Amino acid sequence: MAEVRQRAKAADPTIAPSEPPSSKPIKKSSGFGVTDILRILGGILLLNAALSYFVTSSSLTWGWRPWYSKPGVVASWLKGPVYLNDLELLAYNGRDPSKPVYVALNGTIYDVSAGRHVYGPGGSYSFFAGRDATRAFITGCFQEDLTPDIRGAELTYIPVDDDNPSKAEAKLRRERDTRFAKKRVQDTIEGWSKMFRGEGGKDYFEVGKVKRIEGWMEKLPKRELCEQAQKQRPKRKA
Repeated sequence: MAEVRQRAKAADPTIAPSEPPSSKPIKKSSGFGVTDILRILGGILLLNAALSYFVTSSSLTWGWRPWYSKPGVVASWLKGPVYLNDLELLAYNGRDPSKPVYVALNGTIYDVSAGRHVYGPGGSYSFFAGRDATRAFITGCFQEDLTPDIRGAELTYIPVDDDNPSKAEAKLRRERDTRFAKKRVQDTIEGWSKMFRGEGGKDYFEVGKVKRIEGWMEKLPKRELCEQAQKQRPKRKA
């Protein structure tokens, strides 16, 4: 009976014959996948962090601190930019412990609360707190030049003539020296700006701008170069 059934099955064209077992070799997994790559990268990062801490004695990132790692910067970013006029800015000179300490430079306001002991009352740079004293950063006159008016401040870097050049030579010198001096002024401002932005490792950061009317500088009386800056002007070399 079983033999008859087998013959009938073989004769039925609708039934596919059974395939013999495959003779192809089964590929084995190499065992190296995404998990292994992540483990290697994680090990490299840990090794780099350990080496950084060993070399710098404090930092796991070789001294680099991105803005999102500073709580004050994140909080300021969430609040939005600050806009104050010069009078309003004075309220942030560090005398009120409930308020941050602000310093302005060339119209930009920076939070220097992390250096309250330096910029707050009694600090060595307390005269900068709550004001824009850009001119003083250029001339070095920290008593007379606590103002944002930088007109004429480039004279600090223009050499003093000790000879008697011709009119043509004097004109060429004046044009050349003025270009160079104005570049020095901008470089000086940018150098201080980098520090106040926290690029020098300080926990300072930008928070906003000083509000001023258009043409405000022209409404102020022109200032003479302070005595200290005048004495420190370079002497022209032959």
